[in-house]
Amino acid sequence: MAATRQKPSPEDRVCIGAIAGARGLKGEVRIKSFTADPDDIAAYGPVSTDGGERSFHLRVTAHAKGQIIAHLSGIDDRDAAKALKGERLYVPKSALPEAEEGAYYHADLIGLSVETAAGKKLGTVKAVHNFGAGDVIEITGEGDKGGLMVPFTADAVPEVDIENRRIVVRPPAVLETGAGEDENPDGDES
Repeated sequence: MAATRQKPSPEDRVCIGAIAGARGLKGEVRIKSFTADPDDIAAYGPVSTDGGERSFHLRVTAHAKGQIIAHLSGIDDRDAAKALKGERLYVPKSALPEAEEGAYYHADLIGLSVETAAGKKLGTVKAVHNFGAGDVIEITGEGDKGGLMVPFTADAVPEVDIENRRIVVRPPAVLETGAGEDENPDGDES
């Protein structure tokens, strides 16, 4: 009886890069690597696309303008490479090294419940961004239109409890007083 290969669930996969476009005529792609060392994008075995429909062996061939140039197995011409633009590349979480103490994979944080130290529910972690000055977590709650962005620092996020799927944040002072509340209840103007 042949064993069937099951696709890893989204929680069991980690996005390690995204295809930014084609390079050259022989099917090479430009990849924005999300790994600490950009060359490590090829270190964890085959990569798969977002839905897991396609899998590729990846070989780094060059570097250009902060991106990795790579050849993906089965992609041998420019048209096939161009068709992959925008695809995110994933590996099974089990292929990655264990995160160091106090460090987390972004995938571990997505979906965690977010609350204040007083226990007030703020929502869930929707995404983790890095705009160049460090990681920022995006928190969204029921019916939120814009969400909340909080720096992922020890001061702003004093507790991360992966096992119980929650984090504690110290939100900005404006949220603690409540939008529209009088921040000076005595009425004194300073």
